[in-house]
Amino acid sequence: MQNDPNKENLSLLSELIKLAKAENDVRDVEFKFLLEIASQIGVTKDEFIQLFEQYIEFLPPKLESDRIVQFHRLVLLMNVDNETSEKEILYIREAGIRMGLNPMATDKVLTEMNNHPNKVVPTEKLIEIFKLFHN
Repeated sequence: MQNDPNKENLSLLSELIKLAKAENDVRDVEFKFLLEIASQIGVTKDEFIQLFEQYIEFLPPKLESDRIVQFHRLVLLMNVDNETSEKEILYIREAGIRMGLNPMATDKVLTEMNNHPNKVVPTEKLIEIFKLFHN
């Protein structure tokens, strides 16, 4: 697979969809959140719908900052329905590892989210955590 930005975006969105499907049903609020992200990253609604049925190879973002953004999206998606399951936490931890993020940093973010309204870790706090555990 070549370095096609659209393929990378489809891959990132596909990872988010896999998380949404972790509990077998994609809630309406999750679907709307995913559709909004698709729109922001230039994925059409048709391409987005197709991702629910097709396998897309995972292509982690090249830049660490982009991988952190993707990790943050995963955390936001997990919490958008105000319910967090062990399956979702496990999926996010594994996704962080596959993206090459420091497991101590991702665990800290997953703990820190409980200290904020709607479990949304502010961007500056997220960056602070990843800087703290930067290799």
